[in-house]
Amino acid sequence: MDLSKRLQTIISLVEPGEMIADIGTDHGYVPIALVRRGICRKGLAMDVGNGPLERAREHIHAHSMENVIETRLSDGLHMLQPGEADRIVIAGMGGPLMQRILEEGEAAARAAGQLILSPQSGLREFRRFLTENHYYIQNEAMLREDGKDYTILIVHDGEPEVYDESDYTYGKRIREEDIPVKIDYLKREIALRESLLDKLHAKNTEKAAIRREELTGELRLAQTAHSRLLASEIEESGKKIET
Repeated sequence: MDLSKRLQTIISLVEPGEMIADIGTDHGYVPIALVRRGICRKGLAMDVGNGPLERAREHIHAHSMENVIETRLSDGLHMLQPGEADRIVIAGMGGPLMQRILEEGEAAARAAGQLILSPQSGLREFRRFLTENHYYIQNEAMLREDGKDYTILIVHDGEPEVYDESDYTYGKRIREEDIPVKIDYLKREIALRESLLDKLHAKNTEKAAIRREELTGELRLAQTAHSRLLASEIEESGKKIET
């Protein structure tokens, strides 16, 4: 089973548990890997489409795991009972869809001890949704694969934290091992906005002025996140030296 770097990272973040529910399972690789490695005892491979579920069944059968991994046709969490799964993975879809899934399956989501969420778009608004709806973002992971950046949120039901706009846009924390990836990402975000501002500098239209103001605000958020990350890295380095 050839796992992408993204799937390997997702699997590595799941804490040991009884039942993993993989929402939008596609090939069923996540529950297969988690059960094979003994991280979870049982698995649910769930998808809204029969095609992906059939592929998942084929892979589950190839690994002789029909007795420990069930496939289930489900739109999001609709067919998952609260408390049935103590670990839930939702990945490979946009933030707005993921938000809908959590809203419509709120009881099952809050009953799980850990949610591993990897939205492919709309991260700022998705973080805002989580914090405003009493989900606690315990940590974030970040990786770059095939020229694309992926963020994975480790979440559970609980008291939210105070977030500002920079936190919503770029996250409040990152795993120590992913700091170099996050720094490179923020450098690209800053450089892109600086380049766009340079191109707009000589334009005197009202539209250009509005866009310059937007880009200036976006640049400030990226610079704030970059400065905070560098400061936290220095602080952590100091702690290691002291110990």
